[in-house]
Amino acid sequence: MTTTHAIRRAALGVATASAVVLLAACGGEKHTGAHGTPAASATVGVHNAEDVSFAQGMIPHHQQAVEMARLAPGHAASAEMKALAARIEKAQDPEIRTMTGWLKSWGEEPPMAGMDHSGHGGMAGMSGMMSADDMTALKKSTGADFDRKFLALMIVHHQGAVEMARTEKAKGRDSRATRMADDVIAAQSAEIKQMKGLLAQK
Repeated sequence: MTTTHAIRRAALGVATASAVVLLAACGGEKHTGAHGTPAASATVGVHNAEDVSFAQGMIPHHQQAVEMARLAPGHAASAEMKALAARIEKAQDPEIRTMTGWLKSWGEEPPMAGMDHSGHGGMAGMSGMMSADDMTALKKSTGADFDRKFLALMIVHHQGAVEMARTEKAKGRDSRATRMADDVIAAQSAEIKQMKGLLAQK
């Protein structure tokens, strides 16, 4: 009896251990399925020419917007304008770094920092860029005159960015880039509305 009882206990122990291992394996499969399935990440890092064009065009586009925004603290008349410019810089500066990282990971050349991108308004993918004359006029203006110029120029600039983002949404492949395009459309469309309202008051 003692031997039989011991055998039964050993068998029960093996069955229990097997069940625990099986449950752990199932749990592991569930975890992988929730966070690492091909469906969840199939387009991350899988890019096409439109993704490259979007990043290479949007980086200098953002750089010019940041350059414009950084003029506001010393030139703008109203606190509301300075706050708007600060939000633009805070949103677009990190996106420049993110898109630069994408291009490097794709084996593509990021636009050179500090390049003069003005005057490219007619180039495909660079819609809304300010000309050198526009930027010079903005830098020379102060007070209410700066506020009006900044709003008028930044509205056009934002409209160009939204257009570029919509093209990326329609033709891009990398899900990170298309998500950023969504963010650009949402944020900059809201800012266009705000800036149009401010300009109407000037």
